[in-house]
Amino acid sequence: MTVILNPYIGFNGNAKEAMEFYKNVFGGELTMSTFKEGMPTGSTPEQENLIMQAMLKTDNGLTLMGSDAMDTKSESRISISLSSGSDDEEVMKGYWEKLSEGGKVNQPLEKAPWGDTFGMVTDKFGVDWMVNIEGAKA
Repeated sequence: MTVILNPYIGFNGNAKEAMEFYKNVFGGELTMSTFKEGMPTGSTPEQENLIMQAMLKTDNGLTLMGSDAMDTKSESRISISLSSGSDDEEVMKGYWEKLSEGGKVNQPLEKAPWGDTFGMVTDKFGVDWMVNIEGAKA
């Protein structure tokens, strides 16, 4: 049996925009439903167009989930780690470039003391990402 970790991000009213951004970064199929669609009698008019559930599934096996908080004063933060072998270096660098657009590079994507290429970025939605590209094996 394989256990897969699916990151789930809580957003503060901008889940639709954020998940569309991640679809642009990673590709794949994005499905979303609003609170009005999922809880027609349980949401207020202010909440009904917020995202209750979003799921991005990519062709290479990534799954990213997210939603808006019903109380848009809530904040939720997580860090997401992307790690891959040197065979995927160009794909990983592409992810890095797209995640960095409009964000803040906290540590440049460069050779790390342990031999891998590593960097940290906070994207334009405030989500922290760690990107690790394994060094070539001897």
